[in-house]
Parts: sequence; C-alpha cells; structure tokens
Amino acid sequence: MKTLNVALIGFGSVGQSFARILLGKEKEIEEKYHTKINIVAITTKTRGNLVDAWGIDLQRILNNIEETGVFPKAQETMLQRNSLDVAEAVEYDVLVEMTPLESATGQMATDYIKAALKRGKSVICANKGPLAWHYREIDELAKKNDCHFLFESTIMGGTPVFSIVRDSLKMCKVTEIKGILNSATNYILQGVEQGKDVKAIVTEGKKRGFIEANPKDDMDGKEAAAKVAALANTLMGADMTPSDIDITGIEDITKEKIDAASARGNVIKLICRVHEKNGKIYGSVAPEEISKLNAYATVTGTSLAISITTDLMGTMTIIEESPETEQTGYGIFADLLTIIK
Repeated sequence: MKTLNVALIGFGSVGQSFARILLGKEKEIEEKYHTKINIVAITTKTRGNLVDAWGIDLQRILNNIEETGVFPKAQETMLQRNSLDVAEAVEYDVLVEMTPLESATGQMATDYIKAALKRGKSVICANKGPLAWHYREIDELAKKNDCHFLFESTIMGGTPVFSIVRDSLKMCKVTEIKGILNSATNYILQGVEQGKDVKAIVTEGKKRGFIEANPKDDMDGKEAAAKVAALANTLMGADMTPSDIDITGIEDITKEKIDAASARGNVIKLICRVHEKNGKIYGSVAPEEISKLNAYATVTGTSLAISITTDLMGTMTIIEESPETEQTGYGIFADLLTIIK
C-alpha cells in the first residue's frame, strides 16, 4: 500500500465537498488502487491552518466547521504560516489549489502552483485565474519538472471538459468553443425575463450560494472572460489573458429587450466564444439572441453548456444541469484519481 500525501490550499464549500467524497471513497481507493490518501495540510483565509504529517482527520475537521465554522482549537498551534509557506515547505506529493478567483491577475494562486511545481510536486487546480493569466508559464514548468498539472474543476464544475479533449479526442484540433459558462448571469437573465428585480434575484442567488457577495464581475462578464481565456489557452494553444477578450456584460439587458427578443422567437443568453481566424485566436463574451429552438435555449437557471468543435469530430455539446459544489468537488477527486493511476 503506497501513501499519497496531499496539501489543500483553501477549504471552502468546494474543498469540503472534495473532503466528503474522499471520505466516502477511501476504502474503495485503497482496494482498487492500493493507495492511501493522506491529507497533510489545509490552509484557509479565515478558519485557520493545519499541518500534520501523520494525516489530518477530515471527518473531525468537517464536523468542527459545521459546529463552529473554524478548525479545532486544539490544533491551531500546529502551524502559524501562510499558504505560500505550505506550498514551499511542507512535504506533500500533490497540491490542490482551491482559492477564490483573483479576477485582475490570478497571481496568488499562481504563486502557490509555481512553488509546488518547482519542487517537483503535482498540482490540481480548481481556480481558473492561473489558466487565464499564466497558463503557458505554468504548463512549461510542469513539463520541465515532470509533474501533473490538472484543472478539471475550473470550467463547468466537475464536467469532464478537459479530460474529454485530452483522452477521447486524441489528435483532434479544437477549432472553436462556444458556451454558456456563467451560472449567475444565466440565472439573473431568467429572473429578469420573469419580471423580477435584479437586486432581488441577486439576493436570492446569494442565499442559494451560487452568486458571490459582489456579483459585479459576473454582471460585467469578467468572470466569464476568465473562463474564455482559460479555454483558449488550454484547448487551443493561445497565449491570452482576460484583458484580450472582447467583453459586454448583461447590465443593459432589460425585460423589454428580453420580451422583444421573445416576440422574434428568440431568447437572450450570455454567450462565450473562442475561434481562430487567419492564424489568430479571438475570444468574446456578450449577450446574444438565439432561437428558442436552439439547444442553448433550454439551458435555464444555473445550468451551463459548452460546445467544442474539432477538425475530425465536428461539434459536441455538453449540458450540465444546475451544477452544485459536489460536482466541482468531484472534478478535483477525478483529477486525483488520474494522478494515482
């Protein structure tokens, strides 16, 4: 039985979902892969930091967070370092990066990832920022040090977008990507169509946990632009950042505009696009009218969709219905199994 030591940077809803999946599949992993997963570090911004080379008791941590919102006090003295200290110094085999998106640079998460890769440690990333701002540098560093760098949870939760291209579309060239990739704006547009006030829609979304405390990046299209840049860089070999994306948000989409589109047999969706023209790759985020007969018209509420066009397999569309944090947690878990295998 081999042991795989894992360090977690961030432990919000996605990290906790991953921990629950790991606990539920612990025996199965040991039986099928002859591997024991040992969580040796967890760092957070508000709950505290933990390091234990013998393995952190995940069930105890989850119970304590549910009861008090923080880590057990008896273990608070185990580490007085920040996340970068952990990435640079703790003994682990895999670093899992799950911090929130820094929409301006993606920098702190990138620093953690680079620190791990420089030490020859594999990385699983659930943060689209590093892919959107620094993918080429990170990818080269991973290859140089013979490390895994996996990121299935960065786009559409745990939907296997990257693994499908990597494992099932071998030698296919991705020529175009289109999608509804921001659940918050999709939900808001549906609420506006139903005659609800935007502030009320946002308040409801915050309570349900899929709209951030400050939804401006969603409304402006910046969050979606980070996903567009990430997809362009990873699947089409671009070297762009969100600042290279042509962005139009949904602030000006009113019920009157939605009703007018409906009268024409259309709906309005925030559409993300990546395409190649004359050897250059372009990306955009903007509201578009699409026919009610289009498959994307059925993508309602918090559901998401992506279409990938390749030279050999044409276009494939994946629709994920109302993704939850459990699915994002599964994406991390699936990447971990890839490393184990």
